[in-house]
Amino acid sequence: MAKEWGYASHNGPDHWHEIYPIAKGDNQSPIELHTKDIKYDSSLQPWSASYDPGSCKSILNNGKTCRVVFDDTYDRSMLRGGPLSGPYRLRQFHLHWGSADDHGSEHTVDGVKYAAELHLVHWNPKYNTFGEALKQPDSSGRNTGGGDCRLRVL
Repeated sequence: MAKEWGYASHNGPDHWHEIYPIAKGDNQSPIELHTKDIKYDSSLQPWSASYDPGSCKSILNNGKTCRVVFDDTYDRSMLRGGPLSGPYRLRQFHLHWGSADDHGSEHTVDGVKYAAELHLVHWNPKYNTFGEALKQPDSSGRNTGGGDCRLRVL
């Protein structure tokens, strides 16, 4: 039987790279944010989000998360600004939560886990499709022209 990712000791974040090799090194998830190391960048523009609820196509609870998928065939739900070089289309958002308020988020801030985390997954329409954007070497939003951009809210 194939191994699945999860949050238990045998399939949790320390093992994700065994299934998804890209999740190791610089691409590791989850990450620990240290507020003392965060620097303000005055050159960044403000974020601008425009989400059209009418573009929602489906809602699914698969037992690990609740996922809401959007029609991303044209520019109805968009994210702009910040470090992005152009607009990004909303593909889907999903939630992670725990059974108590002290855990549930994948990422941590100064060692603190939160009750839940929202992931908004966007992609750069210069690549024509979400699948094509994910194949790009600049994918993951680390670079202002990246193939995809994932905005996480704790």
